Amino acid sequence: MTLRSSGLLLGALSASFLFLGGCGGGGHTSAEKYYLVCANTKIAYWQEAGAGMVRAARELGVQAELVGPETLDVKGEKDEFRRIMAKKPAGILVSPVNPEMLTEDIDAAIAAGIPVITIDSDAPKSKRLVFIGTNNYQAGIMGGNLVAKKLNGKGNLMVFTIANQANIEERLHGYRDALANHPGIKLAEVVDMHGDARVVFDKVTDVLDKSKDKVDGFVALEALGGREIAEVLDRKKVDGKFVVAMDTIGGTLDWVEKGKIEATISQKPFTMAYYGIRMLADLSVNKLPSLTMNFAQDSRSPLPAFVDTGASLVDKSNLADYRQAANNK
Repeated sequence: MTLRSSGLLLGALSASFLFLGGCGGGGHTSAEKYYLVCANTKIAYWQEAGAGMVRAARELGVQAELVGPETLDVKGEKDEFRRIMAKKPAGILVSPVNPEMLTEDIDAAIAAGIPVITIDSDAPKSKRLVFIGTNNYQAGIMGGNLVAKKLNGKGNLMVFTIANQANIEERLHGYRDALANHPGIKLAEVVDMHGDARVVFDKVTDVLDKSKDKVDGFVALEALGGREIAEVLDRKKVDGKFVVAMDTIGGTLDWVEKGKIEATISQKPFTMAYYGIRMLADLSVNKLPSLTMNFAQDSRSPLPAFVDTGASLVDKSNLADYRQAANNK
């Protein structure tokens, strides 16, 4: 199932009904422990998700911990998931870098009675209970439509991605589809940056050194790339390059304010983890008869297949409002 297969998506309303009926602290103990497993745990994006996890755990009086490799390490994430599964936790949130590599382990956890919810990046072929995150295809459509408008239907783009990561692949599909009716806009090069911001910095530097006219715009499909693109453009005093970033962390908004980034697509990692812990905690108190039921095909399922936490464009026109809302939380 992809996020474009909307017939299987029950929506967020069911999820709200699910945990509002059982959570709020009642029935939980301080011995309950939940984990969020991801890769690149030290980057700002996952620190923000960790803050959402901690907020939910504190409200419920349970324990929660962010774990995983500190770099983009597919095997390291798999090993960490297995280590956590062996602890028999009350529940696991996981963001699979490579869904195929984690599907078997997720299914094993479900078979062992451990609820598993994916956030940010899905493993749709697994038996995970719910995916909570951005509709990444629509986020790509959003970015692609902006590119088409701002480039007036003509130009060469360099896109930075992470190959085989499901959520980012969905964004790229969205961009491609949005630009399909604009043959004058070419994805001149799609670069796998392997989760390493230095790859972005070096590639943009190399392109600008060789020919500033080769690329009209840059797209970062993940959180780390946008600020690196802007940094190179600023250092080399290059203007007129159109840049669309992803997420609002690590100085990205500062570059929007300075005009080096046209816009960035904001996600809600805090909300993903907060909501995920609340849902897992509800399942700990209000246990399902079985975790292995085909919830996606059940028209009376207590679980949605997908909870869309939303995405929005942030540019100079709404930057102040976005920052004010962030400061008020």
